[in-house]
Amino acid sequence: MTTILLPTTVDGVPDLPDGVRVVRYDVAAPPPPEAADAEVVVVWGNPAERLRELAAAARSVRWVQTLMAGPDAVLAAGFPDDAVVTSGRGLHDATVTEHVLALLLAGVRRVPDLVRAQQEHRWAGELGGLQPLHPAGEVRTLLGAHVTVWGFGSIAARLAPVLRALGAEVTGVARTAGERHGTRVVTADDLPDVLPRTDVLVGLLPDLPGTRGAIDAHVLDLLPTGAWLVNAGRGSTLDEDALLAAVRGGRLGGAALDVFATEPLPADSPLWDEPRVLVSPHAAGGRPVGWEDLVADNAARFVAGRPLRNVVER
Repeated sequence: MTTILLPTTVDGVPDLPDGVRVVRYDVAAPPPPEAADAEVVVVWGNPAERLRELAAAARSVRWVQTLMAGPDAVLAAGFPDDAVVTSGRGLHDATVTEHVLALLLAGVRRVPDLVRAQQEHRWAGELGGLQPLHPAGEVRTLLGAHVTVWGFGSIAARLAPVLRALGAEVTGVARTAGERHGTRVVTADDLPDVLPRTDVLVGLLPDLPGTRGAIDAHVLDLLPTGAWLVNAGRGSTLDEDALLAAVRGGRLGGAALDVFATEPLPADSPLWDEPRVLVSPHAAGGRPVGWEDLVADNAARFVAGRPLRNVVER
C-alpha cells in the first residue's frame, strides 16, 4: 500500500490507482503521524516552517509533487535528496496569463491614474479625449508595441499569442534560443540588442541561483524611456531598489508587480506609495487548474515505475 499525503488546501480527490491510500493533512498543522511512512507528498500552500517540519517527518518519501509552477519552496524545505520532485508546470498557465495581461493593460492604459482621479472626483481629461497613438516617451497601447518575456516557459507560451492578438510583437528570452510556439526566443546574451526597443518587459523567471537579481539596474537602464515592467515570476529576480530609482528618475513609465522579495510586502515598503508602481498581492496563480489529472497521471506512473511528468532537476 502506497500512502500519499494530500493537503486540505485543494478540493477534490484525483482518480488514483489501486493500492494508493490517501491521507489528508492540514498544511498549517504539525505533520500527521502517517507522514513517517508516506511515500508521496503533495504540496500546496504550505507555510515555510510547516513545510520544513513535514520534510523532516517524511523520511520515507520517494516523490514530492508541488502544485506550484516553481519548485523553490520544496527544494529548500529539506526533503531527502533521493526523493523525486515534480512541479506544477502547466497548472497555472491560464490564470497567470490572465493576470499578467490585466497588470500589463492596467499599466499601459493608465488604470491606476484613472482610479486615483475617480477617488478625487476629477475628470482626468489628460487621459481621455483625443490621444496620440504612440506619444513620445510613453507606452499607451499594445498595438505595435514590443513585449519581451523573460522566462519563456509554458506560461509564456500561452501569453505570447494573446499579446500578439492585441497587436504586440513578442520576443521570448530563455536559456536556449530558437522558435517556440511561433515566438522568436533569444538568450540573455541578446538582451543588450532586444531591450532598447522593448516597450514592456514581462518577468516570468523562476527563483534560481542564476536568476536572483537578474532584473537589475543594468537591465532597467537598457529599456527605453517610458517602458513598463511587469513581474509575475519570483520577487527575488528583481532589484527593487533599482526599480524604484528608475521609476522615480523618470526612466521607466512604471511597473506592475505581483511578486516581491519579501512577502507579504512590508507596510513600510516605499513601493506602496509610488504612484507609478501597481502592487498586486501574489495573485496571478493560486488556482492549480487540472491538478487532479496531473497527480492521478503521476501516481499511476509512480506505481508502475514509469518516469514522472514535470521532474525537477536537483
